[in-house]
Amino acid sequence: MRAAALLLAGGLLIGGLPGSLATSSAKPPASTTAKRPTPKPTAPRPTGPLNIYAHARAGMFSPAVKGALTRVYVPNGKDNTVSVIDPHTFKVLWTFKVDKEPQHVVPSHDLKRLWVASDQGRQSLTPIDPATSRPGQAVPTLDPYNLYFTPDGRHAVVVAENEQKLDFVDPHTIKPQFSLKVPCKGINHMDFSPSGQSVLAACEFSGDLLHIDFAGRKVMGSLHIGGMPQDVKLSPDGQVYYVADMMANGVYLIDASGPVPKKLGFIATGKGAHGLYPSRDATRLFISNRGEGSVSVLDFATRKLIAKWKIPGGGSPDMGSVSPDGKQLWLSGRYSDVVYVFDTRSGKVLKIIKVGKGPHGLTYFPQPGRYSLGHTDNYR
Repeated sequence: MRAAALLLAGGLLIGGLPGSLATSSAKPPASTTAKRPTPKPTAPRPTGPLNIYAHARAGMFSPAVKGALTRVYVPNGKDNTVSVIDPHTFKVLWTFKVDKEPQHVVPSHDLKRLWVASDQGRQSLTPIDPATSRPGQAVPTLDPYNLYFTPDGRHAVVVAENEQKLDFVDPHTIKPQFSLKVPCKGINHMDFSPSGQSVLAACEFSGDLLHIDFAGRKVMGSLHIGGMPQDVKLSPDGQVYYVADMMANGVYLIDASGPVPKKLGFIATGKGAHGLYPSRDATRLFISNRGEGSVSVLDFATRKLIAKWKIPGGGSPDMGSVSPDGKQLWLSGRYSDVVYVFDTRSGKVLKIIKVGKGPHGLTYFPQPGRYSLGHTDNYR
C-alpha cells in the first residue's frame, strides 16, 4: 500500500529472463519441463457453510502443483526486484529484476504460475514458472496493484487502485474482457463471499467498503468506516468479514449475509493493523500490526484475541503467507527490508532474513488448496 508511508513518517512465454534484467547472485537452474497446456476453467463445488477453507488444510495439495519448487517469493517495491528464498534453509537463492514497484506476487487460479504485479512506470504483470522459479516476459497491464481470480477461473481481476476500477482479463493471456468502475478511492484488497458470486472490497484512500456483485457486474452496497481499510478475510463459517484498518489500529467485523455491508463490531489489535491470514486448521486469524512490530492472534470461534507476538527490537510486518504445514507465518518487513518467520505455535520469531528494499506482498508457494483466489494467500 503506497500511501501508508504517509502514516508512518497473445500467448505467454514462461521462460528465461532477458539478460538486461538479470541481477541474480546465483543462477537458477534451467527448466527441463515441457510447456503445460492451458486447462479449461471449471466451476468449483461449494465447500459447505462450516469451513470455507476445508480444502486448504495441511497436505491437501492439488495435482496442479506437482513439480513446483518450494519457494518464498518477495517483491521488493523500492528496488524493483523479487527475492527467491528457500524456506528450508532460510537463504535467498537469487534475485531478479521486474518492472517498477512490484506490489504482490500472486498465484494464478490454476496454480500453474505466479504473477508479479508492478504498478508504476511501465506497469505490468510478470509471470513466474513455479517449476523453475524463473520469470518470463512481462505483460503490460494498466495499474496492477493487486490481482484476484473469480472462483470459476473465467476471469482474473486486476485491481487498478489509482484508476478506481477493476479490470477483468483473461486469466491466462491477460487480454482485457471488461471493466467495472468503483465509487471510491484506493480500492486494494478484497475477499469472496461463500458462494463466490460477490466480494467485499476495501478502499483505503476514502475509507469505504464495497459489496460488489461480480456476476451482475455492479456495486450492491457500500459502508463508510473512515480510517484506512486494508486486508479483508472471510471467517471460516462464512458469516463475517474481518477488515484490517491501519488507521483505526484493529479489525472491523462486517456482516457477510446481506447486500449492504453492516458493521457488527471492532477489535483493537495494534498500531497499523494490516494483513490477515487464517491458520492452516482455520481456527485462528493472524493479524499483522505493521506500525508496532507485532502479530495479534484471534480465535475464530470466540472472535476474541488470544495472543500477541512481538518482534524483538520492533519491526514492520506486512503481507505474507502461512506455510503449507501451518507451522510458520512468513511476513515481509515493509520498512525494515527483511522477512520475518514466526512459529505459529509459540509466536517466537524463528528467523529474520535480509532481502531487498521495501518488501511487500510475499508469497509462499506451493500451498494446499484446489485453486487460488488471488492476493498472497487466498486458497479454497
